[in-house]
Amino acid sequence: MSQTSTNALAPHIERARKIFQHEQRTNYQDKAILGGGLESFVERWVADTRPLMQDAGFDLTLLQRFQTHLGGYRQLEPAERANHLRLALAILNEMAQPTSTTPETKALLHATGKGQPTTKSDDVAVKPRSQVKKPTIQSEPRPPMPIEQPDVPLATRPVQPPPPPPPNTIHLEAGMSQGHTSLTLLSADVSAVPGVGPTILKRLHHLGIRTIRDLLFYFPREHRDYSKMTPIADIPFNEVTTTMGLIWEVSVKRTGKGGTRTIATISDDSGKLYATWFNQPYLQKQLERAQGCYIVVTGKKARFGNKVEFTVQSHELPEQNDLLNTGRLVPTYALTEGLSAKVLRRFTKWVVDRYALMVPEHLSPDIRQMGSLITLPQAVAKIHYPDNEAERVIAHRRLAFDELFMIQLGMQERRSRWQYEAPLGSAFTIYHDKIFIDPPTNDTEENSDSQAEHVGIGSTLWSVTATNEPLEATLPFRFTDAQRRVIREIFADLARPQPMCRLLQGDVGAGKTAVAAAALFMTVLNGSQGAIMAPTELLAEQHARSISQMLEPFGIRTVLLTGSQRASERARGRAMLESGEAAVAIGTHALIQDDVRFYKLGLVVVDEQHRFGVEQRDALRKKGYHPHMLVMTATPIPRTLSLTLYGDLDVSVIDQLPPGRQKIITRWRIGARRSESYELIRQQVNEERQAFIICPLIEESESLQVKAATTEYERLQREVFPKLRLGLLHGAMKTTEKDQIMHRFRNRELDILIATSVIEVGIDVPNATVMVIEDADRFGLSQLHQFRGRVGRGKHQSYCYVLSADAGIQSQERLGVFEEIDDGFRLAEEDLRLRGPGDFIGVRQSGMPELRIADLGDTHMIELTRNIADKIWASDPYLRQPEHTALRERMHLFWHEFMSH
Repeated sequence: MSQTSTNALAPHIERARKIFQHEQRTNYQDKAILGGGLESFVERWVADTRPLMQDAGFDLTLLQRFQTHLGGYRQLEPAERANHLRLALAILNEMAQPTSTTPETKALLHATGKGQPTTKSDDVAVKPRSQVKKPTIQSEPRPPMPIEQPDVPLATRPVQPPPPPPPNTIHLEAGMSQGHTSLTLLSADVSAVPGVGPTILKRLHHLGIRTIRDLLFYFPREHRDYSKMTPIADIPFNEVTTTMGLIWEVSVKRTGKGGTRTIATISDDSGKLYATWFNQPYLQKQLERAQGCYIVVTGKKARFGNKVEFTVQSHELPEQNDLLNTGRLVPTYALTEGLSAKVLRRFTKWVVDRYALMVPEHLSPDIRQMGSLITLPQAVAKIHYPDNEAERVIAHRRLAFDELFMIQLGMQERRSRWQYEAPLGSAFTIYHDKIFIDPPTNDTEENSDSQAEHVGIGSTLWSVTATNEPLEATLPFRFTDAQRRVIREIFADLARPQPMCRLLQGDVGAGKTAVAAAALFMTVLNGSQGAIMAPTELLAEQHARSISQMLEPFGIRTVLLTGSQRASERARGRAMLESGEAAVAIGTHALIQDDVRFYKLGLVVVDEQHRFGVEQRDALRKKGYHPHMLVMTATPIPRTLSLTLYGDLDVSVIDQLPPGRQKIITRWRIGARRSESYELIRQQVNEERQAFIICPLIEESESLQVKAATTEYERLQREVFPKLRLGLLHGAMKTTEKDQIMHRFRNRELDILIATSVIEVGIDVPNATVMVIEDADRFGLSQLHQFRGRVGRGKHQSYCYVLSADAGIQSQERLGVFEEIDDGFRLAEEDLRLRGPGDFIGVRQSGMPELRIADLGDTHMIELTRNIADKIWASDPYLRQPEHTALRERMHLFWHEFMSH
């Protein structure tokens, strides 16, 4: 190749590029060249450039393709001109860099099937369209619903563009691209799609669509089958319904105060209706142009005086192809202003036909076989344009699997990095006879020493008081079988050198604190320090009292650290922890602040509400700590959700309450009958008991919430309980104020505590026997159960009244379930069934990716992905085997995209 000729060619290429860029800036009006337009310039340019390209040794097919793209330019619409000009610019780039085609150029050339080696027309006999079966693809392994193999071999397909495909046909030519070429293509700007100009581009950006891949993965909200609309004659009154009919007449009428009503008469074989749009006069022309065509309307039928009208909430003018293919499912997408469903479907159809089969597959064949899954390219194509409901279901299943599987793998990696990338610690020696009155005799756990004399246990800095009594003997109760089982599960983790990662679940009053105390005690016996963190200072103080009472008989010293302590008191506590004088620390997030140092931290017990997540673990690591981790949740989590939300933790469940606990009598009443609950409160106060009244505050502003709580407090004090002592507790109070109120209530200086949901978790007042919850329908079942758990903690019979002004069917079902069931785990399952997983997601405040396809209520899919993730990770930790390389990269990208939002 002659360098001289190449240099001579460069100015020609630059000149053409500048002219084309000017044409782009003038919105493709064919005014860049005066006299003859762009076509005449291209003819002259090709004639001048051909000799230079021959001398430089270029393949002249580049020049031929260049001229072909711009032939007939003046006859094209502006949108078509834009696409042709982009392709011509891509070829200019290839000419300028003949040995290094840029990614952008590749993407544009592949976008329309150009840039592929040409094939002589007589190499392949092109079948008439009627003789070519619609190509589909077959998954590996075989999916539940088989998809036929194309009967036209890929290598022998004609190079010339085929006629427009029938609905749902996928261009298998796209499958030629592999590896990085596919990724480059998919990352091409969405402006490469025909018809996407600057205005449409901004609207697509508003939807988060910037690349070809973004558009492919912009999945439909639902699919419609236009052959299965509700007949007009069967539309019920006052229910949202979708129907379809022909538009016959259109009119606009003025209403009072300058409003308008656009009315279209629509009919089908069963009858007619008057579809009405309010204050949208601009629709008149659109509907008039569509007279004689079908329209799909969604809305409500209602009677207005003597007339029956159908008030339209949304409408769509379906394309003819959508109506001719009976049973075809048409995708419905979330839209933005200025972007119609018809236009967006045209864009998605274009990219699905050309790019869907280029989507890289990241699941190996063995994983797809384990899950009975179709391939990802198939799923992406069929989630947009399935031929039938069965194809839509299997596509949805594959994409839902991917989302949950990525979460499970991410949890596996998080767990592995916490446990196995930390320096190995010393495995604890387990002294069962220091915990249980009757220690297990058939224990086979490593490092168990139930018969030892325990000479020198503990630390030289703190002495564990010698006593022949185990921890259980010093408690005012005996461990339940469930507590014993969970304690032994925790001890099995402590006996290993890897840091423990365990979740402890238990119903209200099941005894989680006692289990945590046993774990802390075992840690201290092994010469390490323990810490327990609570979400609020109030609960930290409560833990400090209960934990100290349990451990003091053994001479174990505890310290409390909170943010509101005096500086001198806090400094003294920090010094005791750093020197090792104190063995157990109890507090809030203050425990992991920079100025707190431990002598030898061995165990951290945290409340998930405390937001103790990956960042806090990293903070401990930076301090050189790699402690065992025990996470306690205040709310029972359904098993399937715990597999996802807490996939990085082992799970222990205390599924048994202590014996002898009285059932809390629960009564659901319509709000107008709240006087019954007030009378019960008076009766209980006369017997020297106390009561809670919960006010659900629905105002978004915190100041309005405080005002509402204060107003209700003043009303109850003035009108209902003028002779009783009332207190008010809400989240806007200072910590010291809240503590003062709770101390007064706990010390029986108050009879009734009016509170917001701030008292949902952990408050322990054994003398309180009545819980009244106003507007209970505003809370989930699990949250109601937490409120109910604030009473029934003493020896007296307790009551819970749930009051609701809403007597609707849903409220009746939910509150009826609450009245009947007192098991927190059963209620959690019911809450999941009735309200969905949304309320539980907030429980895991360390963060969960948003799901676009999967459903956290899908028990089967959650268990399937968890089991497969366990198997894959056990055989290939960190996914280092070659067959899992793509999976590893996809998993990391999935979590990166989530963390970057």
